[in-house]
Amino acid sequence: MKAEENELLNDFTPEQIAELDKIIKKHKGKPGGLIPVLEEAQVALGFLPMSVQKKIAQELNLPLSRVYGVVTFYSFFTMTPRGKHTVRVCLGTACYVRGGKALAETLEKEFGIKEGETTPDRMFTLETIRCLGACGLGPVVVVDEDVHGRMKPSKVKEMLVQYR
Repeated sequence: MKAEENELLNDFTPEQIAELDKIIKKHKGKPGGLIPVLEEAQVALGFLPMSVQKKIAQELNLPLSRVYGVVTFYSFFTMTPRGKHTVRVCLGTACYVRGGKALAETLEKEFGIKEGETTPDRMFTLETIRCLGACGLGPVVVVDEDVHGRMKPSKVKEMLVQYR
């Protein structure tokens, strides 16, 4: 067994690896197939570590640098595990002056992580963003697609209950 295969087995189940093989096979040899492979692989696996990128590069007969370049260029792709839920705190001007920074700090303490990180149980990924365009509702926290306006640090635990 090659080192890359060992890396894959450490991060993913045999079923996930079989799904990756199926995705690669579906797009192999098709012009422009790299991005669809990466998109589908990320949906199936949750993230695209180097072991997955190496396998994709090898199977599609592409240089690893090309696969890595695409993964790092597009913000949609991630090389680190993401949580089941993405929590975004708006730090645009209106939200910031109404307490957005305190919300972000409260969430960091609640999760035990910093902005940009994922909880060890992979339940939550915490992000900050510059503006959601919901200034009248500020400060705003968005969990997945759910907008929680006029948030206060004291309401954070209550809001998170539905996502645990």
